[in-house]
Amino acid sequence: MTRPAPLRTARVAWRHSLRFRLALVYTLVALALISVIGLGVMTLLLRQMDTQFQTRLNERADSLAEAFVSRGQSLGKSPGGTGVYTMIVDEDGRVLAATPSLRQYEGAPFPFEGQATVQLGDFPARTTTRLLEGFGTLWVALPEEALLDARQSALNALLLALLTTPVLMLILGWWVGRRALADLGGAADLADRIDPTRSLAALPLPARQDEVHRLLAALNRLLVRIEAGQAREKQLLGQIVHELGAPLTVLKASLARATERTEDPEVLRAALVADELTFTTQDLMQLARGQLEMKVVWHFIPAATLRGRLDRLVPGTTFAGDWDGMILCDPDRLTQALRNLLANARRAAGTEGQVSVALCETSEHVTFRVRDSGPGLPPELGERIFDPFVSGSGSSGLGLSVARQIAALHGGTLVAGGARGGGTLPGEAVGGAQFTLTLPGAALGDDEEEEFGEEREAVASR
Repeated sequence: MTRPAPLRTARVAWRHSLRFRLALVYTLVALALISVIGLGVMTLLLRQMDTQFQTRLNERADSLAEAFVSRGQSLGKSPGGTGVYTMIVDEDGRVLAATPSLRQYEGAPFPFEGQATVQLGDFPARTTTRLLEGFGTLWVALPEEALLDARQSALNALLLALLTTPVLMLILGWWVGRRALADLGGAADLADRIDPTRSLAALPLPARQDEVHRLLAALNRLLVRIEAGQAREKQLLGQIVHELGAPLTVLKASLARATERTEDPEVLRAALVADELTFTTQDLMQLARGQLEMKVVWHFIPAATLRGRLDRLVPGTTFAGDWDGMILCDPDRLTQALRNLLANARRAAGTEGQVSVALCETSEHVTFRVRDSGPGLPPELGERIFDPFVSGSGSSGLGLSVARQIAALHGGTLVAGGARGGGTLPGEAVGGAQFTLTLPGAALGDDEEEEFGEEREAVASR
């Protein structure tokens, strides 16, 4: 029975989203274009309006001058129309006549000499002059109220466009980007759910043969190459293990018979090396098969049985905690995982160092804590210590990777850390590294508890 960890689909934060960046870029480009084009159009429009206003002023001045000279009309009945201000200035610079709204200047010196724009009432007015034969000079002023209103309307329209366009473009760009990249997002979600230890699934291709289609097709070709490479690696590892298995079996049998006849330390050491090579080949086979190809056979065994196995495999290990209980596990796999941890600890601690494994059991968890008195874990490795062929103690680099796989198959975890302080239980090693393997507790119902109770009694009777 396997307990694979749940897969989670990674979601991209909005500030890191490709469609958000695209929408933001489109918005900034649109804002820049609207600003440049809007300012250009408004400048041209205002210039044309100013030209038209000046043309209108000149036409009013020409018509008024003609009316005074040819038809002798008075200022009060000038053909300039309402809203036009006029005055006649003599050669001495005095106002001879003015429109009713400017009568206060009659007989006084002309107050607006040389001014192209004057303030009349609440609005400025633009001025021009015409020579009148026999009268003097005609001064005409036209208020710029309509021109100012038109300018303000154009500025308001441009400001409204600059304020609303970025918001609309951002929303529209986000929506368009979401639809355009929907296939890519779906492929990313599927890729998150691909289990690399199984056959690699192909990503679905969109109907449109665009850049997204090309990208996903390239990824599919890459997945095919990865799967072929993995198959070749597994086949090669399997062949290596098969070639090593037969001579190692013969070597172990020969050394076992030799140890029965003699207690030569060199023979005992050779036997330990043979055991080490045997476990290394098992780790290689484990790597070749892959995690999900392992089968977990569950048994409810006494913890003392597991302790006896470990004591024989890694002599000199100190056992702490309570080993009188029962453990629900695959005995062979759990023995392999703990043996790998203890063997690494023994290499790190040396022949004179201390290696301990403590067992702590609760209703929720069963925890094995492996400590050693060695120099500790290299800080630069971090979580890479569990990657295949990465080692901090001079080993093959497979033991920790396999141990974590076995813990995951049991629904548990394996973490590494420092153990600079003393152990919390009597007999635990001080200093060095610490590996904590945690398995789920055996939560049994009444029927299961009775069944495993009978199995426990049968094991105890044997």
